[in-house]
Amino acid sequence: MDYVSALLPPVVMAAFFIGLVVTIVKSQGGTNKAKEDAVVDAALARAETTRQADGTATS
Repeated sequence: MDYVSALLPPVVMAAFFIGLVVTIVKSQGGTNKAKEDAVVDAALARAETTRQADGTATS
């Protein structure tokens, strides 16, 4: 019975990791890509506007 308690945590962590990877892969591209790109573009534009307003030089 000790082997079951020794193997259970790695098996559970592996299952969650596989689920995470599958979720990440499924969320790439498609209809979500345009929304994600728009959010990133808006965040970058906001950061650039803030940087220019502060007078910080851009590289």
